[in-house]
Parts: sequence; C-alpha cells; structure tokens
Amino acid sequence: MSQTLNPLASNTSIDIPIEGMTCSACAQRVEKVLNRLEGIQASVNFASETAQINSSQPSIEIAPIIQAIEHAGYQVPRQQLELPIEGMTCSACALRLEKVLNRLPNLSAQVNFANETAQISAPRGLIDLDTVKASIEKAGFSSPASAPINTAPAAETPWLFMTAIVCTLPFLIEMGGMLFGRHGTLPFAVQFALASIVQFIPGLRFYRGAYFALRGGAANMDVLVALGTSMAWLYSCWAWYAGRHDLYFEASAAIITLVMLGKWLESRAKHKTASAISELLALQPQTARVERNGQWLELAIAKIQQGDILMVRDGESIAVDGVILSGSIAVDEAMLTGESIPASKTIGDTVFAGTRSSQGSITIRATSIGSATQLAAIIRMVRQAQGSKAPIQRLADQIAAIFVPAVLGIALLTFIATWLVLHDPSTALIHAIAVLVIACPCALGLATPTAIMVGVGLGAKNGLLFRNASALELASHIDTLIVDKTGTLTEGQPKVSAVQLINGTESELILQAASIEAHSQHPLAHALISEAQTRQLTLLTASEIHTEVGLGMSAQIGTDQFKVGRPDWVTPLTAAQTTQLDAMTQAGQTVIALAKNDQLEGFIGLKDTPRTDAKAAVKALQQAGINIIMLTGDNPATAAAIANELGITTFQAQMSPKDKAALITQLQAQGRHVAMAGDGINDAPALAAANVSFAMQSGASVAIETADITLMHNDIAHIAAAISLSKATIRKIRQNLFFAFIYNALGIPVAALGLLNPIVAGAAMAMSSISVVSNALLLKRWKS
Repeated sequence: MSQTLNPLASNTSIDIPIEGMTCSACAQRVEKVLNRLEGIQASVNFASETAQINSSQPSIEIAPIIQAIEHAGYQVPRQQLELPIEGMTCSACALRLEKVLNRLPNLSAQVNFANETAQISAPRGLIDLDTVKASIEKAGFSSPASAPINTAPAAETPWLFMTAIVCTLPFLIEMGGMLFGRHGTLPFAVQFALASIVQFIPGLRFYRGAYFALRGGAANMDVLVALGTSMAWLYSCWAWYAGRHDLYFEASAAIITLVMLGKWLESRAKHKTASAISELLALQPQTARVERNGQWLELAIAKIQQGDILMVRDGESIAVDGVILSGSIAVDEAMLTGESIPASKTIGDTVFAGTRSSQGSITIRATSIGSATQLAAIIRMVRQAQGSKAPIQRLADQIAAIFVPAVLGIALLTFIATWLVLHDPSTALIHAIAVLVIACPCALGLATPTAIMVGVGLGAKNGLLFRNASALELASHIDTLIVDKTGTLTEGQPKVSAVQLINGTESELILQAASIEAHSQHPLAHALISEAQTRQLTLLTASEIHTEVGLGMSAQIGTDQFKVGRPDWVTPLTAAQTTQLDAMTQAGQTVIALAKNDQLEGFIGLKDTPRTDAKAAVKALQQAGINIIMLTGDNPATAAAIANELGITTFQAQMSPKDKAALITQLQAQGRHVAMAGDGINDAPALAAANVSFAMQSGASVAIETADITLMHNDIAHIAAAISLSKATIRKIRQNLFFAFIYNALGIPVAALGLLNPIVAGAAMAMSSISVVSNALLLKRWKS
C-alpha cells in the first residue's frame, strides 16, 4: 500500500509572492534585505517572482518580511476572499469572529454583521481555506461556501500599457518622415505632449523602481530605462527650445512602450514555465459526493472531513486520499506517478486526490484531506523546488550584481568618446542612450530559473519529484550509482520460503520472530508478520526492544530474552549450524536467525524477487556510462544470485548502514559523482552522504525525507529518466546563459559604436528576455 508523502521540510518554510522586480539585480537586493532579518534565510527567484523564506523557528512572523520587501520598493500582492458566515446573532458575534480570524498567521479579516460575510486578506497563495473554516467553526459559526478569490492586479496595469501604446502610435508618422530626412511631420508641440504623457504616467514605474534601487545602494534595469529615456526626453525639450530639428521624443516614448510590451510578453511566457503547478492544482475537483446522515450530498471539498464516506463514480476525479470500502476501479494516476497505464484498485487499497477513475465506481473513507493529501505535498515540493537556486546560477548572479554599474560606466565613456571624436553632443547622447537601453540584466536573471521551473514541472508530470534545483543540476553529473537490493532492485516483498529448526516448533519460531519484528518497518519484518497471519498466530507482547540497524533486534517476551536478525550477530554458530546456514544461502535465500537466552532456536529463510524492469534498467544505466554498485546487508550468496540475474558485476554484501555511507565517501574522495538509490530506514545515512539520492515513493518516510529525488514509479528505470531530464535542463540553462552573455557582449559594443538606433535597441532588449524564456519552454519537448 502506498504511503503519503511527507512535505519534506524540517524547517518552517513559506513562499511569498513579490511584484515590481524588473531584473535579477532586483531579486538580489530583496534577497539581501530579507537575509538581514533575524532567523530568516531567504532565496528570491526573479523568474517565479517569489521569495522562499526558511526559518528554524516553528512559525514565521510575516509582517516584518512584508515590511522589508515594501521598504525595498516592491510589493507583496494580496488576495481577498469573501466568505458567507452563518450563525451570527449580533454585532458582538462579528467582533468576536473577527478577533479569532485575525489571530491566524499571515492574514487580516473584517467581519460584517449586516451582510453576514467575512473579508479575508492575505499575501497571494497563503490563504489556507481549511484552517480559516476550521477557525470559524471552532468559534461557533459556519461558512457553507466561498466566493472566488480575487487577486491583486497584475504588475503591468492594462490601462497604463494601453496609454503608452496610444500615445506612441502617432510617432510612426514622425518616424516615416525621418526616413526621408524630414523632421516635424508631427508638430513638435504634439510630440512633446505625447512623449511627456508616456514618460511620466506609464513611465512612472521606472522612476519609482530606480529610486528604490538607488536608495538601497544598488542599480537595476529601471535605472537604465529611466536614465536613457530621461536623457532623450530632456535633450528633445532643450533642442525644441533652441530651435533645433533633431528631436528624439519618439525614442523616449517608443523605448518605454517597447519595454512594457516586452515585460508583458515575458510575464505571459514566465506563466507558462510555471504551468505544472496550475495543472496539478486543476486535478483536484471542487466538489464530491459525501454521505451524511444516510444521504449522498454534493459538497465543496472544503466541507469534507477526515473519516467521511465518499462516492467516486466512473470518470470522476477523486477529491481526497482514502481507502476503498467497496467496489473496484481502474484509476489513472498519471499526473502523480507519470504512469500512463491505469492501476487496478479494490477494497483495502489506497487512492489519492487528483487521480481519476477511468473505469468503475467505488466508495472510500477519507484518510487525508486538504493540505494533508499526497497531491498537496507534491504541489508544495514542486513549488519549493521551482523557487530554489541551482549552483550554476551563481555566475549569473555575480555578473548581475555589477552589470548595471558597468553599463552606466560604458554609456558615460561612449558619450565622452563620441563627443570628442565627432564633436556632436546630440549624436554622442543618442549613442549613450542606445547603450543604456540595449543592456539587459533580465536575460541573465531569467536564464537559469525559467529552465529550472520547466524541468521541475516536467519531472512532476513524469513521477520524478526533485527536492530542489541543486538536485536537478547535480543529477546531470552522476557517474556512479549505488543501489540497495531489497525494495529497490527487488520487489521488497519477501516471503518465508524455508524454516530450519534447532529447538521448538516452526509455529513457535515464526511467532516469536514476528512478535519482535512487528516493531520494525523492514520488508523482512513484514514477511514474518504476514507468515504469522497466514498461520493464524496471535502475536505475543514484546518489551525492552532494541534495534541494531543493519543487524537485528533484541527484546524480552515474558521472562525470556530474544535476539532476531543476522545469524552471525544473533549468536556464535557451531560448524553444523554454519553448514545449515550455507545450504540455505546457496539456494539464494536471505536467512535470519532467532536466539532465545543466547541459544539458537532456528533459521528462517526468505526470498525476494527482482523487479520486472530492473534488469533492463540496469542495462540502460550501464549503457549511459554509469557504473552500478549493489550494496546489501544480505549474505554474499543471496547478493551474488541477485547481482548475476540483473547483470551487475560489482556488489558488496553484509554491509551495515555505516559501511554504505563510508563507501560512498570513499568513492567521492576518488573524484566520483555518486548517487544512491534506496527505500529503507537503513538507507538513510547513505542517501544523506551521496551527491544525489533517489528514494522509492513506497519506501520508508525517513528515506523519502532524506532523498533529493523521489521516484513515484517505484522503479529504478526512472533514475535514467531523471538523469536524462537533468542533462536536458542543464543544456537549456547553458544555452540561455550563452544567449544572455553573447547578446550583451555584442549588443553593447554595437550600440556604443553608433550602429544601433535607440528604438531598435529598446526592442532588442525586450526580445532578449523573451527569447531566453521561450528557449526554456522548448524543454517541454523532452520525453522520458
């Protein structure tokens, strides 16, 4: 039975949206501001326009974070939610409920007794509707339904953009005249009026951004645009006053309009890079059929409670995680596991929110709802991974930090040099303006995160959950893969295949071993418990239980002391007992022994079968140039049998968790990039030691929490897919960085030499960011 994913975060973590960032320099400045706050570690992603906030404290005080962001000159967009409230009898009820809601983290509330509603406001994405409704009900009221969430307006206000376009279009007449050497086709007074509107109404955002950037001791794209267009506008005003005809009002207006157009197109493209989250959110239905008081009611999912009975009909999506009570279905789990073939589910099996019944109908009992479902955990993981930074981004960040000051210096040198050479200040000014507006720090800032967002989203669609961007990048460097045997290469469901008695009966041996192993999550423990159930044995009460990881367990049953586990750990063996043990291991069995009061009671042989696709997966990885090493705590004979069957030439047996981690460290010291794949508690130290770690989704929660990448398929064949996706993503990042570097490396000198009109430079600057994002979107063509 599959288990629910853990949110995979030991520290408190939230994502806060940020509006107003225009380039990666803005993101770096906000990051520095936030990291000055006590107890806060922040990572700001320009592409996703979010700040990932981490703290070791159990809760995060969001007010000072928002204050710091706004003081830096940016905004935290808020969303509003209107909830109808039932049960209020007077204004005192409204006041009491308002106090209750305002105690919730991250939000503010106003309750209106007259129209019986509560207005909830919080940073976008941080409203937990389940928590809000639970608080309302705890206060003695109810909220039967909710209105649509209203979010803050987009960064580029539509009417400002339209104003810029309308005022810039008439300049096409002037530009047409300039092609034939004529100035003033459009009256200069009209040019001044139109350009001034664009400069100081739609263009006000660039002045505001530049002010906050300079106040914070940094510079960003707003500084370049504001300075360049202001120079063009001011020069044109002076030239008009002086009676000259070489005015450039059209340049200042067109640059602002083109940059705004570029930002709008960039925003649309960036939205597509984050589409994986939207698609995952769309999986969960808004309503479900729930049994209440013997009747089936269509309820909003926010009203579903843990333990409710739900009906899922043919073709419907499942609203919660639950256990099937009746019926059987074929369920499409493609968006959770990437597996296109529907899985058959029947009574007792677990189903998950967001999956869809492709055939059949069932009733289920809700075991996890709302934010506790596996789908919600995956969404949190994907969002966190998309907001994290990859190591490859460091170079771009370092360049972005000095980019704008360097461009300002180049523009100044261009102006001085051109004036000295050509003795024409107006031409020198135009060349300097072209330098300012063609420089694009945005492309550098978008190169890495947009590709990361697409890559992580693709991984989620294909059942590959990356913990963070570092895992996605590091997976491309793997040359050695350490693989645990049980549960990774094998099915992880061993069965008792033989029993060799020394004392007592078979039933006693199985019962005593199973009673102790009932306190373990190891696959061998499940096999013993299953055998005891098959024999209809009632487990005994064990106490004083101690576990030696990788070796076995000791416990007391009644007045007797028992040890169960690896034979050479349980008790010293005689020559005859060693011969018995060897015969069982040569038959490919995993053997555990039971000792009672230091006396050997017998051996229990268990067999596990390799996963059906394991051999093909091993071959594919070897063909990709990856050296595979199998490590197991099992005996050498059993390990050799499995290794030979799967085509693995290097393996080591009887390895403790400490031994596995030590081998990985040894390989890393030799310059190898080591990945580890495992699924058990005993794999956790090795998973933590590896450069990149893979865990099976069906494995122990500690393995999943430790691993960098979780395989929802429970199939090592998809390690090859994860590596392939990683390499494809890194290729896109390198392409993007190359485009961004080469664009600026070629564009700035060309502009400085006077070979580029400022309007063309502004258009080129806008297109550079769009081209980087579009190139990242091409990654969606990747197939596993």
